[in-house]
Amino acid sequence: MDIRQLRYFVAIAELGSFSRAAAQLHIAQPALSLHVRNMEAALGTPLLFRNPKGVVPTEAGEILLRNARAILSQIAIAEEEIRGHDSDPAGEVRIGLPGTIGQILAVPLILAARARYPRIKLRIAEAMSGFVLEWMRAARIDLAVLYREVGDGGIATVRLLEEELVFFGPPAASPGIALPLPGTTLPFRAVARMPLILPGGAHGLRELLEREAAACGATLDPVIDVDSYSNIKELVAAGLGYSILPLNAIAQAAGAGELSSWPIADPPLKRSIHLAHSTERPMTNAVRAIDALMRDVLQDLARTGAWAGTRVL
Repeated sequence: MDIRQLRYFVAIAELGSFSRAAAQLHIAQPALSLHVRNMEAALGTPLLFRNPKGVVPTEAGEILLRNARAILSQIAIAEEEIRGHDSDPAGEVRIGLPGTIGQILAVPLILAARARYPRIKLRIAEAMSGFVLEWMRAARIDLAVLYREVGDGGIATVRLLEEELVFFGPPAASPGIALPLPGTTLPFRAVARMPLILPGGAHGLRELLEREAAACGATLDPVIDVDSYSNIKELVAAGLGYSILPLNAIAQAAGAGELSSWPIADPPLKRSIHLAHSTERPMTNAVRAIDALMRDVLQDLARTGAWAGTRVL
């Protein structure tokens, strides 16, 4: 096996498709298939399982994938050091973001990176926070923003921001629901008794709300479970219930009179924003530069009010 074959194999395994990998790598699909067959012959075992939807690594393929990523990462570091990129970092940096943070951070980060580090290429992927964490553990990304501290080995997190969560409802009170004027603080136990529309059980925000409810002896019994923040807001605006989301997610609609909101107290609900990186592989200069840049951009978004309801820690 050679380095080129390892790069080809990683691309196929991550994209789950020979055709997509061939398009990304700019080589013919038959040539790509031949490389994989040669690798399988050399190792004496199948590396990929073909199915109607594409390909997935076999058990042996997973072993090769894990080691190939580590080898390619070390080669990238060596190349960067040899070319003297200390003062002018170059290369690709892969970043994982929860979708709600991606909407706020991605564009300012890309603009800042292009202005400060024109030779660095960012690859930003968005998913639910739990999936982003799994990408980090699988070495598919270099940096991530998460909603919680990670306690297991191999990943380091730095707590940067704190984000306020608010209770909100339709512009006019639902029949049979008695609430104070919007803007009045509500205790969390009272909020928990409302007909709530919340993200599903696997969502990080739902896990936080369940923990807070258990801590104060309350029980959450949502009338609707839906993960999409935009869908939650539309259902609430239509009068189907109430919800709890980050202030930034509803600030524009509340300002336009499309939603009403109330701060939460006893306890106030907040969640932390963490920047994460792997401790199991060294950072390239490009990753190190973007790590520092992400800290600056995140904190600037909070300080300037561009990210409503957050404060720098």
